[in-house]
Amino acid sequence: MIEQTINIEKTKSIANKEAIIVVVGFLGTGKTTLLKHLINNYLNEGWNPYLILNDYENAHLDVQQFKEQIDSNWIKALSGSCICCSGIHVLRDFVNNIPARKNGITLVEANGTTDACALSEFLGVGIEDRFLPPIQISVVDTKNWQNRGENNELERNQIQVSSLIALTHTENTSLERQTVVTNELQEINPKAKIILVDDIDVTKLPELTPANTTPEKMDHHKAHWASCSVDLPQLPNIDCIHAICKQIPKSILRVKGCTQIEGENTYTYFERTPSGEAYIRPFNGIPPMGSKLLTVGLGSEVSLLQNIVASSISNSHNQLSHK
Repeated sequence: MIEQTINIEKTKSIANKEAIIVVVGFLGTGKTTLLKHLINNYLNEGWNPYLILNDYENAHLDVQQFKEQIDSNWIKALSGSCICCSGIHVLRDFVNNIPARKNGITLVEANGTTDACALSEFLGVGIEDRFLPPIQISVVDTKNWQNRGENNELERNQIQVSSLIALTHTENTSLERQTVVTNELQEINPKAKIILVDDIDVTKLPELTPANTTPEKMDHHKAHWASCSVDLPQLPNIDCIHAICKQIPKSILRVKGCTQIEGENTYTYFERTPSGEAYIRPFNGIPPMGSKLLTVGLGSEVSLLQNIVASSISNSHNQLSHK
């Protein structure tokens, strides 16, 4: 009877407080796709999600991807700082200033190089009592897990203190590969639940509790990468975007941009994943910071990007003139 009373009180406590779900994971694992999935499901269940997006360069570009789902007043962009250290106080202020609302839930997308252990340690300090302790979901790319070379340690760090690990990109992997990855994840974080991203029940996420694990120490500077951005002129065609993505060195793991194609009134968004694949799609609206090319990773320098853009445009014009 006493145990039942305690459980009832615990349920009431959870019901009266807003959950904070932090989505972490290496670059290109599918964090944005997961967030869209969560937001759609929460809206269908009558919840009111609030979204905070973090990136080194111009997180406002990412905001546009969610405007068709939720009002822009319920989205905050945190650019130019690392939320696991220098940006943590800004993130706390963002959270504490979220309007109180019925059935509220806060979703935070950390940038792909975040020291997830440091973020977990510091975020819960100073959060108002109307929120539950933040919990982490790690997104793991099954195909590329621990194929990151010198960044393998960072990828392992990002799952150590997560309560749930969501597997993505399983459609292109064998059952043997999925078993190997699952076993490795369980060895690093035996207390986390591991699940396919499509099998997540959003109604159960607020009931998760912070992971009670002792993470391995990592040199925090390994989570601090070079980044930069340059203005993009109008580009001759889509092929020019592919050329830019191809010419940017592989040491630069994060590439994204938004620009106009000559003769078009709308904008085009593009990104290159760490595996080198380029994805191009229409951009919803006008980019608030103008047309930009943004990169994160070793070798991110303004002069390099400017030269690549100029070369790609010149080559594209030369090819058109010979047709």
